[in-house]
Amino acid sequence: MTGREEHLVELVDDGGRALGETTVATAHQPPGRLHRAFSVLLVDPAGRVLLQRRAAVKTRFPLRWANSCCGHPLPGQSLADAANRRLDEELGLGPVDLTEVGIYLYYAEDPATGRVEFEYDHVLRADVPADLPTRPDPDEVAELRWADPVAVIADLDADPRAYAPWLGGVVNRLLHPADPARTGVPVESSRTGVPVESSRTGVPVESSRTGVPAAEAPERSGGR
Repeated sequence: MTGREEHLVELVDDGGRALGETTVATAHQPPGRLHRAFSVLLVDPAGRVLLQRRAAVKTRFPLRWANSCCGHPLPGQSLADAANRRLDEELGLGPVDLTEVGIYLYYAEDPATGRVEFEYDHVLRADVPADLPTRPDPDEVAELRWADPVAVIADLDADPRAYAPWLGGVVNRLLHPADPARTGVPVESSRTGVPVESSRTGVPVESSRTGVPAAEAPERSGGR
């Protein structure tokens, strides 16, 4: 985990345009730096999503349930390459076909570790078989389970502290793609720096801690 904290991430503005780079560790120190990320949802033929419970050694939101896989592309790296790399590292999966279903820009503070998340998050979907073989890395993943996404949203309201703060927004992008014109577009065709309005027209930028638009959230004073 320590080595990955020194990997580079791409800093962006609120429209997803590249501004520079910094390390994972620096980007997640308060008050945070807005940077590009991705969240993968693996979906089976029944419409269930594969959730992972984040390992105890994670530096941000350990032991909380989250989507199938998360990560950060290296500066200039394609989303498909970055996401498939993390699927292999976390779940032992070979490459899958990925489709971008929306963008989720959010800010969240982890009370347990003092780190923050401030991410321009590309939400990616892959359709997979229900008997998908996985080999989760115990340093990344504590548990896996399949879940109905509608039930996940309901349980998030009932027990939010059991889940990573971004999961609700990510699942909502799956259930309600923000811009039908982009639904079904393979991630290989999505270019770095696409303005956020093209992926999520009319979707408010949210603060995961307060539930108000990020522009109005007092925690957002320094970026991601």
